[in-house]
Order: sequence, then C-alpha cells, then structure tokens
Amino acid sequence: MTSSLARRRFLALAGAAAVAQVPAHSAAASPKPGGYPFSLGVASGDPSSTGVVLWTRLAPEPFDVGGGMPRVKVPVEWQVATDERFRRIVAHGSAWALPELAHSVHVEVNGLAPDREWFYRFRYRNDISPVGRTRTTPALYKSGGALAFAFASCQDWASGYYPSYRHMADDDLDLVVHLGDYVYEGGIPADGGYRKTSTPDVLRKAPQDLERWRMQYALFKSDLDLQAAHARFPWLVTWDDHEVKNDYAGTQQEHAGDITELRAAAYQAWYEHQPVRLRSHIYRRMRWGRLAQLDILDGRQYRSVPPCGWGEADACTGGYAPDVTMLGFPQEKWLFDGFAASAARWNIVGSNVMVGRLDHDGASGNRLWHDAWDGYPAARKRLTDAWVNHRVSNPVVVTGDWHSTFVNDIHRDFDRPGSPVVATEFVGTSISSNGDGEVYGPYYGPMIKYNPHIKFFDGDRRGYFRCTVRNDQMTADLQIVSTVSRRDAPESTYASFVVESGRPGAIKR
Repeated sequence: MTSSLARRRFLALAGAAAVAQVPAHSAAASPKPGGYPFSLGVASGDPSSTGVVLWTRLAPEPFDVGGGMPRVKVPVEWQVATDERFRRIVAHGSAWALPELAHSVHVEVNGLAPDREWFYRFRYRNDISPVGRTRTTPALYKSGGALAFAFASCQDWASGYYPSYRHMADDDLDLVVHLGDYVYEGGIPADGGYRKTSTPDVLRKAPQDLERWRMQYALFKSDLDLQAAHARFPWLVTWDDHEVKNDYAGTQQEHAGDITELRAAAYQAWYEHQPVRLRSHIYRRMRWGRLAQLDILDGRQYRSVPPCGWGEADACTGGYAPDVTMLGFPQEKWLFDGFAASAARWNIVGSNVMVGRLDHDGASGNRLWHDAWDGYPAARKRLTDAWVNHRVSNPVVVTGDWHSTFVNDIHRDFDRPGSPVVATEFVGTSISSNGDGEVYGPYYGPMIKYNPHIKFFDGDRRGYFRCTVRNDQMTADLQIVSTVSRRDAPESTYASFVVESGRPGAIKR
C-alpha cells in the first residue's frame, strides 16, 4: 500500500471480511434492482490438507461504481458439502462482504478431511451462486499418488477468447497454477478487439484508480470459460507486470517513474478478485503430500530496478552486484529454507518470468532481455546454488509471461555453458495474448541456435501446459487451440515431454 497505515487498514478490512461471523438477525441491504449478484462466478484456491479459500464477489452491475451494491457491509452465507446436491453439508457460515473490499468474500475454510473433493456455494438474500468444486491436498506424510495440474498465464481480453479454459474445465485436474498477467492494464478497444463486442465507455481508458481497476477485473472475470475453470478446480495464483504496469520493477517503471499509488490500487483489486488467503505477502508454499512441493514466487514486488537497462540490453557487471535481487532477500531466504527442509520427491517453483538464459546474438555480442532472470544473473546463481547445496530433489520451474513456449535445461552457471544441468524449466505460452498472429516465432526463432540449453521452442500458438507428477516422472503436455477468435476452438496436444526422477532435463516424447 502507499503507507504502512494504509496497508494495516487494508489488511484489517480483509481480515474482517474473511473471518467475521454475521449475526443471524442481520438485515441485508438491497443491490441495484434486476442484477444477479454472483455475475463474476465463484472460485477456490490455496488448498491445504485441511482447508481451502472460497471466493466470490457481489457485483450485480459490475461496470458501475460500487458494482451495483450499496455502500454498506452485507452478510453472505456459504456452505461446503460432500456432494454437488448439498445433501451432506459439512461446513457452513456467514461472512461480511465489505464495500471497502468491493463486496468480495474470502472464506478460509478449515477442518476438512485431506485428499478429497468438496462442493461449495454462496447465498445472498434470495440469490444462490453457481456451485463450485474444490479439493484438499493429501496429508503431509502421504507418499506416492499423482498430481495433475495445468499452468497458464497471459490472458489479454482484447486479444481473443479463452477456449483453452473451456477445455481445461472439462479435464480431470487437481489444481490450476496461474503465473500472472491475469488482467492487462490498458483500456479496452471500443469494438472489443478480437472479441468484436461493444465495450462500455468506462472501460476504454486505462485503469488509474481502484474503482477502474475493479471494473477491469470484472470484465476479465465475466468470461464464462474462465469462470468455469475457476469453479471446477482450486487455483494457485501469482501476479506478473500487467496487473500493474508493463515491465515494472518494485515501485518503478521505465517510462512512468514512481508507480507506488497505481500499484497500491492494482494490488488491492487483485486481492479482491482472487481466491487467496489473507497474508502480508503473496509468495507461498503448497505441499502435495510427500510427492510434490510447489513454491509460488512474487517476482515483481521486491525486485531491484534492472541494473543493466530496461528490456533488451547488453549484459553488464551491475547484474552481479550482491545487493541486486529478483525476489528480495526475505523471499529468497524463505525459498531457500523451504528447499532445505523439503522432503518432497518433486520440488516445483512457479515463476512469473523465465529463469533460463536467452542469448539474443550469440558470440557477436551479449544482448539479453533484462525483464527476466537474465537481468539478475547473481540472483539466478543463488537460486541454482541453493538447489545444489540443499540437494533438492527434482527441481522443476514452471513459468509464464513470454506468450511463447520454451523447454529449458537450467545450468548451475549460465556464464559457464558446460556447467551441470541442475533443473528443468517449462515456459508456457499465453491463453490469448498476441491473438492468432505470428509474433514471437520470427523474433525469437533465430536466437534459439545460440542457446543449446533450449530444447524446444514455439512462438506462435496459444494454450497452456498440462502436467502429471508421479514418483518416477513428471510429464508435460503442451495443449494448444486452433484460434482464439472463437470460444469453441478445438484443442490438441502439440508436444509432450517427460522429466525422469533423478535426471534433470526434459525429453521430448
């Protein structure tokens, strides 16, 4: 937030909304007539072996100031059941939806049995939400089994529909990991861009304040296929740059300068629209029994301003300065301590930007993209050293951001190409960003020959990765759609990879 006082006030409001029990006799204020309050759907996230976060937001008129709700707190009832007809309800309660938090609801349910599916719903006055399905993780001591998850990123509204989410919602997954660029910070074209739908006037200018950010999230979350994927699976989410401003670092952006105020509004709107637990930071850890540990990173909020230049620039010695950081040193310590303590067979890191090196010009120069880990080589070396020094079992990075697909071997030291391969990275393409155009294939394609650790590249297809983790191997299937100009575009598996336990590096199947 813009100050410690503002931050404390935000956290206090969020806490009240998440945990306060509502007296049974409380009266509910009336929303704007005629609007269904659950227009943005329902979601769950941050699952543990005993609980999960349930989310919704009351927004009968999502593009009005206040979402069509009165400026008073209102009670919302919630239920969790073992079946989707709610014949056996195992948990229930009420929570305040506060106007200060856009009448969003974050219920942190605890006391559930591990490793099973649950169904949930909300009620406000006489309206009942869609039914959501979620699940708890296996008990911490449980070995074996399997984890099926998808990871995705980059879903620009104006660039196209989200047919990938339609297919994802029909799958049998345990979890969805979203790695950022959930919304984009620009105004929406009058014709809706690829979608060719009329855009309300209020959405045509870029968000600058909290109310406008709320409308941006409401627009993106109004997509029915995105709603379906949220309602079907629990999600783990982090952010990247477009939730605030393109390529920002900490509180700075190359052209805008200090973006502290804009960032505070954007961060609050992000919380209001995501199924996340109340916490002082968004980096967090999920354990899937003893099979897998997932560490979800915040690679934006704490990073240093790139010392060698914004975007594409030559490498320089500044990137090796000991005080330059991608994650911030408290987050680094949390991550590395988690590596040291991990008993998991697979250790998966969710990164918003690419860890692997991407040399742009080979021996003729030293051109890199500094908005990724390439801009922070000393920080990357601390990460790879931590994997080695703590003898981390099967480290794998799943990454968003690039609107392209890369499968990378991660060397311990990219300044020494012959250094050992210590981890594997899968970089997913976008859900819709860049539309159907061929943009990054022609741009990045000629660079691949300079980067022998890049084992696969595709720059022009939209989709996501579907992964299955078992004791002996992890598989990753690149699921692509034929177009994002239609909601009903077909899906196919474009490429498949396997990582064998104990052998870093992916093999194309």
